[in-house]
Amino acid sequence: MIAFVRHGETASNRAGLLLGRADPPLTEKGRAQANAVAAALASGLAPLAVVTSPLLRAVETATAIASQFGLDIERDERLIELDYGEWDERGFGDVPADELRAWRADPTFVPPGGESLVSVQERVAECAAEILERAGNGLVVAVSHVSPIKAAVAWALGAGPAISWRMRLDLGSITRVDTGPTLLTFNETGFSAR
Repeated sequence: MIAFVRHGETASNRAGLLLGRADPPLTEKGRAQANAVAAALASGLAPLAVVTSPLLRAVETATAIASQFGLDIERDERLIELDYGEWDERGFGDVPADELRAWRADPTFVPPGGESLVSVQERVAECAAEILERAGNGLVVAVSHVSPIKAAVAWALGAGPAISWRMRLDLGSITRVDTGPTLLTFNETGFSAR
């Protein structure tokens, strides 16, 4: 099984900005969310590994989790957030309306200098399949971001990437995918520091 964890809060998330490859640290609340996720995971099956996006907010979250189990973190570039290109750290209201409509209507649309939802789903599907195989009957924690986790859910459901627009995924949440692939849980937050 994979327990996908969305990293904790950053100042950019708190401000409602698109946050792709920019690399801010967690806020104090984000660190509390990371610790809450770590504690929640500690009450269940111990993971074989903790794999993370290389971005700081994910690494900080993964480190909090790994320390609960005496594990080192492993970085995997395929878990990195969608590249928003020129839109990174801009509010939705700052994106030209016609481009925003095109993005929501077409999963192959690429923000200026960025990447498409299709591209994210392809790299995440490959990564998730490898992690599930590695996990066997055990658990691997994968710390990532909103778009890659939604892409993993779409892959598990056999759906296209456009379904991601119909999902809400909170900061400091857990989403579980098992062999099949099968979606077990989505957006678990009842344990978290809100």
